[in-house]
Amino acid sequence: MSDTNCPVSGPGGYPSDCELTQALRERAVERNRPLLRSKKWMSLLPRAKQIKLLLLDVDGVLTDGTIVYTEEGGESKGFNTKDGFGLRMLQDSGIDVGVITARTSEAVRRRAGDLGFAHLYQGRKDKNRVFDEILGATKLRPLHTAYMGDDWLDLPLLGRVGLAASPADAVPEVQQRVDYVCVQNGGHGAVREICDLILEAKGQLSTLLAQYGGL
Repeated sequence: MSDTNCPVSGPGGYPSDCELTQALRERAVERNRPLLRSKKWMSLLPRAKQIKLLLLDVDGVLTDGTIVYTEEGGESKGFNTKDGFGLRMLQDSGIDVGVITARTSEAVRRRAGDLGFAHLYQGRKDKNRVFDEILGATKLRPLHTAYMGDDWLDLPLLGRVGLAASPADAVPEVQQRVDYVCVQNGGHGAVREICDLILEAKGQLSTLLAQYGGL
């Protein structure tokens, strides 16, 4: 809405300096307006503030669950760059990241290496046992950990962590048992969503936005 003190330019005319100033002012106000968060998101901030380690399933979480077999006998997976950026910000803020998956894939090994994951467990169907190994190695308590899964194999571990999450397209049994169901699907920003939740809980999100966005 234009300032009533600004003369309004006629059709096809250039905006006046007053109108330009007002438009910039409105954009600045809009930029600084707090993001609208759901009640569930807000209720989980105290729990998310305790998180020191985020663990993830791969298929259906870091990817959309699609597996493409190559003619050479391997397989390929697609990863979301927004998820990757969120995981980098999380690690830059002192929160470790790890993967526990029942499958084994060279693509996952490369992705974990590129992003610098602290933990990579492939070919491990007993995720509870892996979790115990991680707790023993890191000396963390379960309440300091978060996990995102999408299917039945994830249910035992989702019941043990301090913050359990799933993508929007997780199976119903998982959605019913987690603390937070993301708005986004697996492989399409769900991981970034949980990263943002943790970063906001720790008071880092606005600082990072200012750092990257020049605000």
